[in-house]
Amino acid sequence: MKLSLCTISFRHHLQSIDQIAHWAQNHGFQGIELWGVHAKNLAEDIHYGSEWLSSYDLETSMLSDYLPLDAPIPVLIAEMNELCSLAHRWGTNKIRTFAGSKGSADISRLERIELVSRMKMLCKMAEAEGQQILVETHPNTLTDNPSSTLQLLEETDHPALRVNFDVLHIWESGVDPIYALKQLRPYVSHFHFKNIESRSQLDVFAPNNVYAAAGSREGMVSLFEGAVDYRMLLREAAEMIEMEASLEWFGPNVKDILAKDSREIKKVLQLEEAK
Repeated sequence: MKLSLCTISFRHHLQSIDQIAHWAQNHGFQGIELWGVHAKNLAEDIHYGSEWLSSYDLETSMLSDYLPLDAPIPVLIAEMNELCSLAHRWGTNKIRTFAGSKGSADISRLERIELVSRMKMLCKMAEAEGQQILVETHPNTLTDNPSSTLQLLEETDHPALRVNFDVLHIWESGVDPIYALKQLRPYVSHFHFKNIESRSQLDVFAPNNVYAAAGSREGMVSLFEGAVDYRMLLREAAEMIEMEASLEWFGPNVKDILAKDSREIKKVLQLEEAK
């Protein structure tokens, strides 16, 4: 499995991209998932890009951003063009976004039709640039459960549309992640791994909390200490799909947790291979 760390995990830390890459190289990671705002802020420094990152034996697994699907069309096109350019610079063909800002139960039929139309347009742009758009399984979006995610894939009907399978958020939807993976497997290009102590604490991942420097981190736990059984998921998923995943940690002690989870993932997969 190719394992990456997310630079979003360092959003409130005084760490340079050089420091993050050096640390990732020394702690068992194969790649970096670059947060869109980080890529944009590095855009004027020509020193940084895929060649620079490869000097650390790392690759950019994905560029993670938030395409403004409800913005005026010219704004959306300009944003997509910028992300495609940044993705080329960093040597990735995966651009992560959210499928709107309304859940599948809250969006109207006409709103869904419009969102699908825009997604088709973006997919055509992505295909022309050799890119893929990965919609993340996430609450309060059109991909808040596996059924609606499959429906969006079928409605858009374009090979450039893929899925970033966020295991915790699939579990949050009430569907067993292994069952969901069996449904979505043909479309999955990446995974996000994170965990929570209990279902009652899931609000900690709400955007207005998780992105806030003073937000609560109550309930965020190491990958193998939470309510989602990642040992079982890794064992089952390893038999179904070639995994590329990112550790997405939003809590304190970033380096300690990422290093610990990276080691534990390798142990689980090594045990599985030895069987």
